[in-house]
Amino acid sequence: MNKQEEIAALAILIHDLRKHKKYTLKELADKIGRSVGFLSQVERGLSRPTVADLTAISETLGVPTTYFYSLPKPKELPWVTRPDERRTLYFANGITDILVSPKMSATFSMLESQLEAGANSGERHLSDSSEQGGYVLEGELTLWLGDDDEPVTLYPGDSFQLASHTRCRYGNLTEQPTRVLWVYT
Repeated sequence: MNKQEEIAALAILIHDLRKHKKYTLKELADKIGRSVGFLSQVERGLSRPTVADLTAISETLGVPTTYFYSLPKPKELPWVTRPDERRTLYFANGITDILVSPKMSATFSMLESQLEAGANSGERHLSDSSEQGGYVLEGELTLWLGDDDEPVTLYPGDSFQLASHTRCRYGNLTEQPTRVLWVYT
């Protein structure tokens, strides 16, 4: 799928899951701290959610964030993913996530995050029900944890691990791209 098809597929998944869980646009917008207009635009593929928005949507609707990475086509081998078999999510604020795991139903999932220069996960902290860790492949990743105003900057070869429900946000404060391999339980 190309970028526009991926954005449209995410919009449909969010809309259909919201309807299935019997939430109105207003109820879901209120729960995630966003406007009805913004959520409506996301569901129509006109706006892209931030990573924080999608995490809040998944938590509110009771699904793991990986729910939104449903693979678009069958894989050649069930335990291998090739680059053309991967699902990609294009977030607002310059972040692209690629599901590199062969399965989403296993005990962990792997994502490659690509952060453009100046990209960030959003102004609000994320709080994911999954334990997560990361390994910086390229560039610099800056993490803010909890209420701590002092960020930590990670460089290629650095890794981190966060307990479930750890409040954090992240970004690339440089002029160069950053790539991170994330692992979620």
